[in-house]
Amino acid sequence: MSMTDPVADMLSRIRNACAAGQRRVEVPASRLKAEVARILHDNHYIADYKVLENDGRPTLRIALRYHNEQPVIREMRRMSSPGLRRYVKSREIPRIKNGLGMAIVSTPKGLMSDSQARAANLGGELLAVVW
Repeated sequence: MSMTDPVADMLSRIRNACAAGQRRVEVPASRLKAEVARILHDNHYIADYKVLENDGRPTLRIALRYHNEQPVIREMRRMSSPGLRRYVKSREIPRIKNGLGMAIVSTPKGLMSDSQARAANLGGELLAVVW
């Protein structure tokens, strides 16, 4: 089975694991997914992440974060897909839930959270939103 959108698959796995109340989730690793995990970790949406070798394949293990037994991640949405890319200028980056959520933007200087991209005055591909 070929996967057309590995990032959407990763977001779905995290969403499903949160809904099932699991403490961690594993996804096939890639540099892009590791960067998405780094941004989620830096913004306190996940507890931790590690890239592991599993049967010769790199696997990304993500430790989910909970607060009062509720998952910190309430919603994750893929904004740009391989079939329909969404690009935004730095001024057009959406504010998610009035600043309570965040957008993940792929800029020419790498993946950034919406606030970092705004501060650096960089636009790019709007990958996903989280709150």
